[in-house]
Amino acid sequence: MNENNAEQLRSRLDIPRLRNEFEGAHYLLTTSDGITLFIQEWKSKKPSDVAILIFHGITAYSGPYGQIIGKELTEAGMNILGMNLRGHGLSDGVRGDYPSRKRVIKDICEAIEFAKTKYAKIIVLGHSLGAVAVGLATNHCLDKIDGIILVGAGRTIRPGVYKKPTASQKCKILATALFSPGKRIIKYYRDGMMGLDDPLFNFAYSPRFMMALSVKSITFPSEIPCPVLMAIGENDEIFSQESARALLDEMPAKDKTIIVIPGAKHAAYPPGSWTKLIEWYNARYAR
Repeated sequence: MNENNAEQLRSRLDIPRLRNEFEGAHYLLTTSDGITLFIQEWKSKKPSDVAILIFHGITAYSGPYGQIIGKELTEAGMNILGMNLRGHGLSDGVRGDYPSRKRVIKDICEAIEFAKTKYAKIIVLGHSLGAVAVGLATNHCLDKIDGIILVGAGRTIRPGVYKKPTASQKCKILATALFSPGKRIIKYYRDGMMGLDDPLFNFAYSPRFMMALSVKSITFPSEIPCPVLMAIGENDEIFSQESARALLDEMPAKDKTIIVIPGAKHAAYPPGSWTKLIEWYNARYAR
């Protein structure tokens, strides 16, 4: 499928039908406001009462994480869950929009609470924008979290990664934010990004989505009692190792670790990338 065909399919996605046709293991979570969220599952053949709940990056959804990280981790004995944010993947909701930051928080915490009904311990993993979701979780449902993993995240983005909007574009975005905050006016693009030929990826976002899940808004509570792991690709195009360390330094946890993944980019990880993550997990959660 080429990019143009994918864009045409995005405009007429029938999410309920696609959910019904999905043959892989998954759960459907009905949120407190009646929306269906899709949670994919990759179950290990080894018995375990621990699962890693993945919060995906911007534009993405759970599906690609099966190959990016799920295969290696399930073979190592880990259970993996992947939540599709509202308006992403096979979850309901307007594509690329979120009603409010409050609703983001509720969706995230309700997903974690749901995961806890399936597994005794839940480790939350945020990749890229998913780190914002994890940050929100630490402030609003930390008591349900047994571990934290951040992948491809940092406090500040490398200069020049994204083109700065022109003055007229800034005015248009500001006007939209004031009068039509749910309109998907912000086009998300950077060189080398994946998913252009996948109709379940999003590349247009509303101002209120970007405000609700702003990287700059990541904060943490005064204490994080569970283990924390930061993983950053050696060649990550968006966040530097220094930026990743700066974010980790802000997290008030006694048990925190950073690993640099050789040869990895922001969303491209060579085979064997997760060896140190597996070692970290085995030292703290494996029986």
